[in-house]
This record gives sequence, C-alpha cells and structure tokens, in this order.
Amino acid sequence: QVQLVESGGGLVQAGGSLRLSCAGSGIIFSMFVMGWYRQAPGKQRELVAKSISGGSSDYADSVKGRFTISRDNAENTVYLQMNSLKPEDTAVYYCNAYNRGTGYWGQGTQVTVSS
Repeated sequence: QVQLVESGGGLVQAGGSLRLSCAGSGIIFSMFVMGWYRQAPGKQRELVAKSISGGSSDYADSVKGRFTISRDNAENTVYLQMNSLKPEDTAVYYCNAYNRGTGYWGQGTQVTVSS
C-alpha cells in the first residue's frame, strides 16, 4: 500500500520560512517524479515544484527563487523549503508521486501566511 505523508505546515508571518516534508512508503522513490502541489480556497490545484530523480527540478514562476525542492531517495522523503513566504502562498500543500501514468497523493498540509 502506497502512502505519502506530509508534515511541516503551519502558520507563519509574511517573510518567514517553512520546510515541508513528505515521507513515502510502498514505492521505490527513485523511480518517481516527486512533486509539491498546492490548492488555495476556490482555486484549482497547481504545481509548485517537481523533482526528477537524477537532479533536475522545475518550479512555478510564482515561487522561483523562494522555494527549493529536494529529495532523499534513501530515506524516501521529499522536502520543500519555502522562504520569503507571502500571503498568496497560503494553501493546502500536497505531495505527489508520479511514474508512467500512475500517481499518488498525500493528504495535504495547511500553510497559512499572515500579512
């Protein structure tokens, strides 16, 4: 059974930082593209960052230069370091694992940035 469990969300003031973690089980982590998505109230879920095993990563324009995705395949964990947070970053953040048409989601973790 595949499980992705996010942690690290919370309430932070604008300009602050948070580090999200996603611990996976039931999959061979290194075979999956790992991504972080977010969904704000009334909006569609959107890609924030993704990491391809092997080192390459991609970011939404809105977070470039502020967020960093990293992964530890040995520990089956992917991280999202979020710096210089803005109120518009407020959302539920979801971890995703994707490989050849098969995707898995975590339950999400709330990030709230106050102004």
